[in-house]
Amino acid sequence: MPRLGTAFERRFRQLALPVALLTAWAVAHTGLPRMLLRTVLSMWVHELGHALAAWLCGRWAFPGPWFTPVGGARSGLVALALAAGTVYGSIRLWPSRRLAALALGLVLPAQMVCTWGLSPHRQDAFILWAGDGGCMVLGTLLMLSFYARASSTLRKGWLRWGFLVIGAAAFADAFATWWAARADSDAIPFGEIEGRGPSDPTVLVFQHGFTISGLVGTYLWTGMFCLLVLAVGYALGLRRKAITPTEW
Repeated sequence: MPRLGTAFERRFRQLALPVALLTAWAVAHTGLPRMLLRTVLSMWVHELGHALAAWLCGRWAFPGPWFTPVGGARSGLVALALAAGTVYGSIRLWPSRRLAALALGLVLPAQMVCTWGLSPHRQDAFILWAGDGGCMVLGTLLMLSFYARASSTLRKGWLRWGFLVIGAAAFADAFATWWAARADSDAIPFGEIEGRGPSDPTVLVFQHGFTISGLVGTYLWTGMFCLLVLAVGYALGLRRKAITPTEW
């Protein structure tokens, strides 16, 4: 039984991520299926990207369907809560997962830069940019969670499979837009969102001074970097021990 479990897990690690990503990429180039993918999955990651950027900037934010209200000024309470949560999480992870603890600890310098190093105007731009940017970055992290340790709660039940599907959908939906935009600016979702106002790219270009080529470039480079991280994580995941002797 342990050998059978190990064989299945090895096959999952080989196929799950590329199949999920290629399937999501194919769906992202369709009509109605892409809209369903965006409504059910990637939209939530997009809004969470806005919220996380706002929290890093010390602003309150509440991710919701198709819209994330964001505070207009820094909040000491939000900054303190995020810093305290980061320190607490790093301390809890340190005894057993030091690399993860160090990675989580990087939130603190990022928070300092975003909260006190950026002007309100630049914070606004960063929060807007982090919608599709968050889709790619958070989508990558969700997909990589598939390769969690055998003892992780992510491996108990179907949680990692859900994260894999959500992550692939979020990444593919956002990256497909900006991949198409590299050759066709009409692929950029400029215009008004009914009931919400101008779209994120519209505000970034016409209010924050981004050039179209510059905006497309930031998203493309982010997506390429995420693909590189995925490739490294995929390779390391294949090498990690697939199962512990006590799992069966």
